[in-house]
Amino acid sequence: MPTETLKATIRSFDATTHTATVQITGSLATWLADVPVARNIPAAHVTDGRTCAVLFFDASNPSDAVVLAVYG
Repeated sequence: MPTETLKATIRSFDATTHTATVQITGSLATWLADVPVARNIPAAHVTDGRTCAVLFFDASNPSDAVVLAVYG
């Protein structure tokens, strides 16, 4: 099963569940909700508009992903 890492933008963050809604770069319509955020990323860093890297463990299953890094 091939993995894929894509650039995205944080659109919202839920500190209770440590999940984010992200918009995949280059797609106005593709927003993924409830994407787990790596626990080593402090909640204060996961803010609306920040760029992030999202790892998809299964490219055909967008719910099987994790935010690996937040930057920008």
